[in-house]
Amino acid sequence: MQVGDVNDILEAVPMALLLVGPDQRVHSANTAAATLFGVGPVGRSCSAVLRHPDFLAGVDTALAGTALGPVRISRSSGAGETVLAVTFTPIPSSPQPGALVAFEDLTPLEQAVAMRRDFVANVSHELRTPLTALVGFIETLRGAARDDAAARNRFLTIMEREAGRMIRLVNDLLSLSRVESEERRKPAVEVEITRILRSALATHEDTARAAGVTLRLEAGTAPVMVMADADQLMQVFHNLVENALKYGASGKEVILRVTEIAREPVLKGPAVQVEVIDRGEGIDPLHLPRLTERFYRVDAHRSREKGGTGLGLAIVKHIVNRHRGRLRIESEPGKGSRFIVILPMS
Repeated sequence: MQVGDVNDILEAVPMALLLVGPDQRVHSANTAAATLFGVGPVGRSCSAVLRHPDFLAGVDTALAGTALGPVRISRSSGAGETVLAVTFTPIPSSPQPGALVAFEDLTPLEQAVAMRRDFVANVSHELRTPLTALVGFIETLRGAARDDAAARNRFLTIMEREAGRMIRLVNDLLSLSRVESEERRKPAVEVEITRILRSALATHEDTARAAGVTLRLEAGTAPVMVMADADQLMQVFHNLVENALKYGASGKEVILRVTEIAREPVLKGPAVQVEVIDRGEGIDPLHLPRLTERFYRVDAHRSREKGGTGLGLAIVKHIVNRHRGRLRIESEPGKGSRFIVILPMS
């Protein structure tokens, strides 16, 4: 087999491959390998391509005629840590003795496992606290507070609040699961967005009045049509208005502003921008990139006190993604926050 034939075979394989000669230099490599290591590895010594003791030992083993692998190797790169499963196979002659080294990128799998582990840990933590409180109050009601009517009423009120918190968490988990399962399916029904916004504001009128907050919709009179799932969009703006009332009520005003954009650069077409604006205390910019992560809270204690589950903005993000839109968050301490949803117009 000629060298050109070897290169053609390596290029036909989607995983990164290196053909190492007896001099421990890379004689052939495919494009996937060049992409993985960031440079053309052909002609370089193995230690220059990847300076890792397990990699170099595997090359030595394969050149000695013994197959090895897969060997788990971690390497640091500009994008973070990459986890590779490396297999070393001896090649008796093609066109000369050597070793074929195959790299399988396990990074996405490792990240998915870590996300699942963190998710289970977070859910367990969120449920354990109210469950522990419920068990404690039940024991107290059976014992010391059995005949104390005042204590019994106080404990039952707390138990009701903790049970409600668990119900909200379960409902948000189910909602998040449903949204994620539908994320690849683009909505195909045309809806009028200002009607959805008015409904979202009407839902919160009593809460806003009790908090002394004015709700205001700033939109034109012409209908604004988008291809959307009406129920999911309602959930997006319900969550955003609810958050504005919970954490921005000190500003005494929440505004929903609708703006039509002739051409949105990222969406490459006409779009509608909906801003949910509060005049509250704002958010430190340090937190903004992580606000849509599951269970991430700027102030965990305050969020739990207000009944938050830490999943609302994660749900918003996935719904906006399903609608092929964009979510932007702008805030500054002392100047309030703006949650901006940009959706393509139909």
